Amino acid sequence: MEYQQRMAIGAWRSDNIAPAFSASALVSVIPNIRETLYVVAQGTRGRLGVGIKGQILLNQQNINNSDYLLLGILPPLFPEWLGDRSFLEAHKLRFPYIAGAMFNEIASAAMVVEMAKAGMIGFFGSAGLPLEKIEQEINQIEHTLLDPGLSWGSNLIYSPSDPCLESAIVDLYLRRGVKRVSAAAFMQLSPHIVRYAITGVHADSSGRIHRKNYVFAKVSRPETARIFMEPAPTNILNHLVSKGQLTKTEADLARGIPIAEDITVEADSGGHTDNRPLTALLPTIISLRNEIISRHGYKNPIRIGAAGGLGNPLAISAAFALGAAYVLTGSVNQSSVESGMSKEGKKMLATAGVADMAMAPSADMFELGAKVQVLKRGTMFSNRASYLKDLYTNYNSLEEIPVNIKSKIEKEIFQSSLEDIWSETQRFFMEKNPKEIENAHNNTKQKMALVFRWYLGNASRWAIEGNLKRRVDYQICCGPSMGAFNAWVKGSFLERIENRKVADIALNLLEGAAVNTRAQQLRTYGLAVPASSFDFRPRFLS
Repeated sequence: MEYQQRMAIGAWRSDNIAPAFSASALVSVIPNIRETLYVVAQGTRGRLGVGIKGQILLNQQNINNSDYLLLGILPPLFPEWLGDRSFLEAHKLRFPYIAGAMFNEIASAAMVVEMAKAGMIGFFGSAGLPLEKIEQEINQIEHTLLDPGLSWGSNLIYSPSDPCLESAIVDLYLRRGVKRVSAAAFMQLSPHIVRYAITGVHADSSGRIHRKNYVFAKVSRPETARIFMEPAPTNILNHLVSKGQLTKTEADLARGIPIAEDITVEADSGGHTDNRPLTALLPTIISLRNEIISRHGYKNPIRIGAAGGLGNPLAISAAFALGAAYVLTGSVNQSSVESGMSKEGKKMLATAGVADMAMAPSADMFELGAKVQVLKRGTMFSNRASYLKDLYTNYNSLEEIPVNIKSKIEKEIFQSSLEDIWSETQRFFMEKNPKEIENAHNNTKQKMALVFRWYLGNASRWAIEGNLKRRVDYQICCGPSMGAFNAWVKGSFLERIENRKVADIALNLLEGAAVNTRAQQLRTYGLAVPASSFDFRPRFLS
């Protein structure tokens, strides 16, 4: 039988005989992901066809007819089955899908709630918010969800320049029982992320170690992934025990588990990004994971998720095909109904193409030369921010800048005198971080950096608030996935931003990924699957 199957497929391929039924019929059967499909060869020359519910679609004859040879069976494929099953079990989810934490509550409390209700995870975008506001939004999430069993999380940004803030946020999360954090921008481990990850760790009667809190580490390079896959450093654990922030039992157990069991590999994405291709980065991190698990003998798995560039079903299915345990979307959710982005900003996002992005200086790491990926179409932010970075590079103080250039940036970029901007900057940092002002008084170049950062920092706020007077200065972080998403939804109900509910976006991406996976499976059986079978169109699913 095995020989006959190979010959049947080979005969069809070598003789270039058409499939047993039309391409249009094949297109109609592929979306039946919840039905068993039967791949058959007809006659001695191996003409291929597909049956469903025990019938061959070509002529409605039963597949047991002696004229047909059964080559294979495809069982149902549900979107819930994409990715790693252990991810769903660990976090009590229906779907292997996350809506990422976009700063300044662009990933809003409403977004988190809708994702949790749909059986997915949403991370609240707490970065950039004061502590009181973060707790207020945690209250809102818990009050709206009611069901404490639903899964959600919040953001935790690495803050080497303000470790007290990072510590206070961890205090808040531990006190309020926030069980999941999206750890972003970490270049090395801080005591605060270790304290969060290890607090509440305990062993059952069989010796199996269980967590109370889960860290989802966003990484874009192997060396960063490694620090989250390894056990917590002994010196940090000893320090936390000495301060009474961990028990000795917790510290001892921590030596047998990684900091994070969920690692999100972030490829070419919005905001801070290394612009790495997912096809190169994800397999590299997966190989690293396998090596570390083998060396340490971890009993629990480390799950590797994919993010960056995921704007349509083909991209989602490709990520799962690469081995992703789950997928995380960011840019595409900014234009959703629940997003904290202004309506004006959403309109701009909805017109973006895949080439309408640019790299621009980052406000939080301006002096280091770090960049973020932002929307270029409809805004002059990337050009103006880059111009300010050039001035910072070429001059040592504001006073060194030629008068004509100074007048130009005051009129076109700041819309105010640099002296007034400096006064406003001083008031801001005297409340938030007085040390910055002290450094600026002793370093004229640092003073210039703080003034230029005023523009970069406010540009994102203008976009979120929808300040029409500063529309051309909007800083909207997003990646090429936004353009891919817009192209995919064109002509469908999701083309209008009023219809872009975050759960509908997620469900359509997952359903489409399952259909694409099904079509690819049929290809591997030898069927000539038409290209249109991979063109899943958005539809009402919720």
